[in-house]
Amino acid sequence: MTFFAPDSITLNRKLPLWYQVSQSLRASILGRGADAPLRLPTEDDLAAHYGVSVLTMRQALKSLEEEGLISRHRRRGTFIEPGARRTAPVRLLGSVDAIVAQQSGMRATILGHGAVPVPADLSEHFPTAEEVVSYRRLRRDESGEPTNWAENHVLPELAARIDLADLEHWPMTKVLRDRLGVRINRITDTVEARLADPETARLLEVPLCSPILHYTGVTYDESGRAVDVVRIHYRGDRFSFSVTMEARY
Repeated sequence: MTFFAPDSITLNRKLPLWYQVSQSLRASILGRGADAPLRLPTEDDLAAHYGVSVLTMRQALKSLEEEGLISRHRRRGTFIEPGARRTAPVRLLGSVDAIVAQQSGMRATILGHGAVPVPADLSEHFPTAEEVVSYRRLRRDESGEPTNWAENHVLPELAARIDLADLEHWPMTKVLRDRLGVRINRITDTVEARLADPETARLLEVPLCSPILHYTGVTYDESGRAVDVVRIHYRGDRFSFSVTMEARY
């Protein structure tokens, strides 16, 4: 029988292990593919996979069962509930390629673009610019359901070289790097939990004040100059958030 294969994580010993395991397994379940198996490995196999005790694994599974994501049957095993909604995790993996991959895969509709005064809350990123070019895009999944909308603020000299057709298929990071040849040095990310304002509720077709994930990404070139600031509003019922950090010795 084929079993569902959860993602691997590196555990932080300063946080409750059962909680970290439950959240990792939760993200794997909600982000699973449509054809992924529903049966989970045994408690022993899961404990070995995560490097924790069976007791810790049981506590993690209990929390997922209480949430309604899994069901546990004596002698039969543990199964993902078919109704557990699949979501796409927002992963911050520490590389430009990872961010490009995260933002790719969905066709975007351009809602509008044009020069605007630098927003007051972004002035620290564009200290010498009076204007930036704003690009607003709405992304939908394969079924046509809206999943997130984004607004990029780009330096005018770069925006003048951007082909709008590219932004229907590619994230701005890829366009800047691969089309315009911008040598990207780093991207800083911030993710916050917010409630949907009227515009976000309308675009994402969710009730007003629904939970959303609000992502801000600031892209810097090799000179340390901010070339793009994006704010993405993700539907809270379609995305989870995870961070992977690598320790170097």
